[in-house]
Amino acid sequence: MSDRVRPFRTLTLDDIAQVGGKNASLGEMVRSLAPKGVRVPDGFAITAAAYREVLDAHGLVPALRAALDGIRPDDVASLQRAGKRARALVRAVTLPDALAAEIAAAYDALGEGIEGGVDVAVRSSATAEDLPDASFAGQQETYLNVHGIEALCDTVVRCMASLFTDRAISYRTQRGYDHLEVALSVGVQRMVRSDLAGSGVLFTLDTETGFRDVVLVTSAWGLGENVVQGVVEPDEHVVFKPTLAQGYRPIVRRRLGTKALRMVYDGGGRGTRNEPVAEADQRRFVLSDDEVLELARQAVIVEEHYSAHHGRPTPMDLEWAKDGLTGELFIVQARPETVQSQAEAVSTRFVLEGTAPVLAEGAAVGASIATGRVRVISDVTGLSGFEPGEILVASNTDPDWEPVMRKASAIVTDHGGRTCHAAIVARELGVPAVVGTGDATARLAAGDLCTVDAASGERGRVYAGAVAFRTERVSIADLPPVRTRLMLNVGDPGAAFRLAALPVDGVGLARQEFIVNAAIGVHPLAVLHPERLSPATRAAIAARTGGAVDQAAWFVDRLAEGIGAIAAAFHPRPVIVRLSDFKTNEYAHLLGGGVFETAESNPMLGFRGAARYLDPTFADAFALECRALAAVRDGMGLRNVKVMVPFCRTVDEGREVIARMASHGLVQGDGGLEVYVMCEIPSNALLADAFAEVFDGFSIGSNDLTQLTLGIDRDADRLAARFDEEDPAVKALITMAIRGAHGRGRPIGICGQAPSDKPAFAAWLVAQGIDSLSLTPDSWSTTRAHLAAIEASSGSSPGD
Repeated sequence: MSDRVRPFRTLTLDDIAQVGGKNASLGEMVRSLAPKGVRVPDGFAITAAAYREVLDAHGLVPALRAALDGIRPDDVASLQRAGKRARALVRAVTLPDALAAEIAAAYDALGEGIEGGVDVAVRSSATAEDLPDASFAGQQETYLNVHGIEALCDTVVRCMASLFTDRAISYRTQRGYDHLEVALSVGVQRMVRSDLAGSGVLFTLDTETGFRDVVLVTSAWGLGENVVQGVVEPDEHVVFKPTLAQGYRPIVRRRLGTKALRMVYDGGGRGTRNEPVAEADQRRFVLSDDEVLELARQAVIVEEHYSAHHGRPTPMDLEWAKDGLTGELFIVQARPETVQSQAEAVSTRFVLEGTAPVLAEGAAVGASIATGRVRVISDVTGLSGFEPGEILVASNTDPDWEPVMRKASAIVTDHGGRTCHAAIVARELGVPAVVGTGDATARLAAGDLCTVDAASGERGRVYAGAVAFRTERVSIADLPPVRTRLMLNVGDPGAAFRLAALPVDGVGLARQEFIVNAAIGVHPLAVLHPERLSPATRAAIAARTGGAVDQAAWFVDRLAEGIGAIAAAFHPRPVIVRLSDFKTNEYAHLLGGGVFETAESNPMLGFRGAARYLDPTFADAFALECRALAAVRDGMGLRNVKVMVPFCRTVDEGREVIARMASHGLVQGDGGLEVYVMCEIPSNALLADAFAEVFDGFSIGSNDLTQLTLGIDRDADRLAARFDEEDPAVKALITMAIRGAHGRGRPIGICGQAPSDKPAFAAWLVAQGIDSLSLTPDSWSTTRAHLAAIEASSGSSPGD
């Protein structure tokens, strides 16, 4: 073959100038990564030289330059006119005979042995595409299920014309690229019959936070364009890379998408169409756990190879497809990720300070907040009237909308997941987005003033009106060093990857009840004893669990994933997970909880903590907690998890809980398992040396310790002014606890709210010899700066 048509196996990453980033990448994987277990469908590239030959043969360069001269990308109407004219010029041409013959020969070779030829995907690959600093992703067109040489040659011309889509023209103008210096190569690749199975996108980092130790796997039924374009809300799986490499099965998050549409081959023999997905298929995952882990392994191989090639860590954005005929999993595209991988090492937090009615809710993208007027757009005809600063609300977005998306203060869509087009563009532009709301276009009215919050966790919300918020921006490189160990209190697994970037020493308190509330919402005994529930409650739980056959296993899996996400985020730093500490009134609010909980006059002093785990009425529920923790440590390989027992009234009670944990596979000392105790009852401080013989460490819970020392219900409004962690009696017990723990060589920290709210109290704790402070995420930077000043003035820390 000439330099106009080249098989993938002859290409490497050094051939971008000849075949563009997409085709060079496919060739690199076929040549170098297939022997390592990465499966890539074969194909060939029609080179940039061939593209230029087509333009020259028809004398198109002067006409194209005239069509594109003087474009202003913020003038949508002129951009549309120029793009339409340029595309028409290219679409009118035919391929030179010699080039068409070479394409026919390559196509025949690709389908050798297949009568009538092979089905192919025809993909554009611009010579300025898939670079480490500019992805150009989605700027040109892809055509699926193309069959026969005549259709192929026609599609190649259409692909070449797509170099001049409105979005591509706008993107090149914004980036300063000359439109006619960029050439288009066309990739022709054997189709994977994912129309019979599924497909999706892989990222080798977390797309929201840039956390690099995970692979994000998204999947939907059928061909992959629906995922890329955000037409469907896909399934999501998150896999932790470090322990995956050690042979564990670290799926730390599973999220079931709706996947309401499936793209399949058109029955007419060419192209594709969408069809509805059966409700039963919408309710099940596209991929098995084994398939998720296999895709993650392939993604890691690709990332390691590209990182070695570029001489620096290179997170990857991949597309995959499963062949429904053979069951094989293929990587069909690979490009460097260009948003989070280049993010500045700065801690910027957006904090919502007010509240208002919630108008829409979906997946949060962008970790920021914005206020603006709503503009609902149903199709491309509505783009020209869009004003800068408006909130773009649409069913889903198309790459042609990118010039307008650049003007938006926020983006809200009915459909799509965290890897859809709207999400990718929002991240690149640095604007908040809430995607997959289901009904935002119906619930948000044009002209309404709204606040889009994508910074308060995994779920984003659109609030009515202008809700107050603040921003905090701190350069991590500029933070002062401290010798006192600073840890975080983390209850939301969805925030863990973002918080892990902070220079802290781990998690001093991860509350299981927060995970149960947010991710489960069902009383543990309700999934074990559904026969005791009303039909209505059973139906509500069935809906909550997605119709899971084994609801107890569902409970364990959801709890394990929540704990695992936090443990993975901070790995290998320690993560202290507190066993559930719901009070009876709090447990009663969970689905089914009213059947299993009794009313108590003072739940704060009632059936909670260690006593609950040992009670025969709750023992089976406690076993579920232990199963989840064992799954995290032994199944996911996250041995950085320590377990903490709350509200342990006596030393003997502590011994019994440890024995009960061991009966469920959590043996103190095995695999380095450490078991801590909360120091929150005066008995814990008074007998700290005795508790230290049973437990491996302590964490002071200043809220409960204060209420039980001063006899003040911490929820009593009329006594709130008297509730004071700095009361001499409370301080005396804390000092006693620190001395008792250190006397037995045990570490002791504090995880209550007081050090976060009271810098002077934090300084006093340091002076007493506290080993660590576990702070709320919104106070760690202020407390760190305060402690640095204290340590500088004292010249030493208690640990020195």
